[in-house]
Amino acid sequence: MQAESRYLGFVEFLKRAFVLIFLFAPLACGYRLGFHERALPGGYNQVAIVVFKNSTSEVGIETYFTNELIRQMARSGVARVVDKEDAAVVLEGIVEDLRFVRSAKATQNEIKLLPLGAVLTTEYRIHVSARVLLRRISDNKIIWQDVVQNERAYSAPALGSAGINSANALYNQSDRHQNIAKMAEDMMVEVHDRLTESF
Repeated sequence: MQAESRYLGFVEFLKRAFVLIFLFAPLACGYRLGFHERALPGGYNQVAIVVFKNSTSEVGIETYFTNELIRQMARSGVARVVDKEDAAVVLEGIVEDLRFVRSAKATQNEIKLLPLGAVLTTEYRIHVSARVLLRRISDNKIIWQDVVQNERAYSAPALGSAGINSANALYNQSDRHQNIAKMAEDMMVEVHDRLTESF
């Protein structure tokens, strides 16, 4: 009887120990279960966002990244976007790389109207890389930085008939920019989440 009572007491002790370990282990690792409030590194609540620099040859794409980062900060309410004179920290970014890679092709065997030996690109992949950093204005110190990358496929301009032998350049430019704008949105969501997550 005493042995059985001791055994049951030991089992109860183990149950309680496992419950305590389950509850407190995540806190020991620096993680929190459930909802936690996001914040900028250093706890700043006002931030300036300057226009991204553009190191690529594609003119005008820096505005997609800048506007989307402003939109993400305004939407989340983590910090108020203010003029640089009123902010303690500034978010800066640079679009470092933009590449268009032919990812699908059609040959004369597949399309009989193509001249002998010709290859028609039917799909491109866009690769974009951007660096974002948070700089403290008082001492110019970088307190956070990260690089985000994205890629996306889009269809090349299609040739409509045998009599047409060139693609619509305006369509191609418009389609490229629409895809880059969508990529900028996805990338700045990722930047916002990385920037404001608590460890």
